[in-house]
Amino acid sequence: MRALVWHGKEDIRCDSVSDPEIEDPRDAIVKVTSCAICGSDLHLFHNFIPAMLPGDIMGHEMMGEVVEVGSGMNGSLKKGDRIVVPFTIICGECEQCKRGNYSVCETTNRNKQLADKVYGHATAGLFGYTHLTGGYPGGQAEYVRVPYADKTHIKAPEGLSDEQLLFLGDILPTGWQAAVQCDIEPTDTVAIWGCGPVGQMASRSAILLGAKQVVAIDYLPERLEMAEAGGAITINFEDESVIERLQELTDGKGPEKCIDAVGLESHVGWSQPDTLVDRAKQMVGLENDRPHVLREMIYVCRPAGIISIPGVYSSLIDKIPMGLAMNKGLTIRTGQTHVNRWTDDLLRRIEEGQIDPSFVVTHTASLDEGPDMYKLFRNKQDSCIKVVLTP
Repeated sequence: MRALVWHGKEDIRCDSVSDPEIEDPRDAIVKVTSCAICGSDLHLFHNFIPAMLPGDIMGHEMMGEVVEVGSGMNGSLKKGDRIVVPFTIICGECEQCKRGNYSVCETTNRNKQLADKVYGHATAGLFGYTHLTGGYPGGQAEYVRVPYADKTHIKAPEGLSDEQLLFLGDILPTGWQAAVQCDIEPTDTVAIWGCGPVGQMASRSAILLGAKQVVAIDYLPERLEMAEAGGAITINFEDESVIERLQELTDGKGPEKCIDAVGLESHVGWSQPDTLVDRAKQMVGLENDRPHVLREMIYVCRPAGIISIPGVYSSLIDKIPMGLAMNKGLTIRTGQTHVNRWTDDLLRRIEEGQIDPSFVVTHTASLDEGPDMYKLFRNKQDSCIKVVLTP
């Protein structure tokens, strides 16, 4: 089959690789009909996340048709079923899964001991996302093996397109969880740093959850226009001071709720001196990530407010003002997304027309065009916000 394969830093190729096979009774093989390139994939593209190996198949946003099932499905899946595959692989049986904390499933990361040693913790198994998260082949491919498939799937209802459903596997529940973690009240201002795909979903989620006003912060006109079309007030940080504008919008008190939809690769334009210093430290290995957005959120968030972090961070960061966060009484909530916790509610909202996640798609391409699409997405060319690939 054809698949997008990691060969090293900034080197993704569309290669011919072996077809996946059933390896366990709870496996299913899915013929991929749609997959997407995620902002998190760029962290692997830039080699900021360790433990990728040449030959690893990329991708964790995918859906398709079940073409083969293991003997342990017990009727939960059958050939011909159309499903979305969440990026988190879940067993559904461990203590964390029973609590709905699916992204920290205790069973599915088959390299848990390695991840514990490197990071001091382990996530659930993740598709296409390094050997620290299990080393599972991803779904930017013609076929994908889904382990624990009896639990790791979302049945696709009839009458909805792939583009309406595909993002149930990652960016829609990620943006939704980011907003839910804010405990939004009708009097709240919610400020969102980053208007990429997750930021766009978080913005619309915060509006659906009843925020008084949502403020979206970025520097790319096409992203700001998309956020504004969804009901957000926008700030272009290259044209005006984020802190001054947020103070103006909140009568000098700051937003009650802040969402970091940027993560470890904060753009140099997010700040002048401190982000440049972070970039230099990252390049020479003195810190792993660039945390300017986190700093700015702590400075500007209203006392007793909430900071929600869906943006991916890899490890160590420097000069975070924890004393200020403590004295302001801020609540900080983070985590990979508990996808299946939100599935029923979000699917209902899609079916009822409350949200159509396909609004975020700007580019559709073939799998063979995938390597070029990675570069287009990375370089933010041609107003690219979200790429969907059709194997």
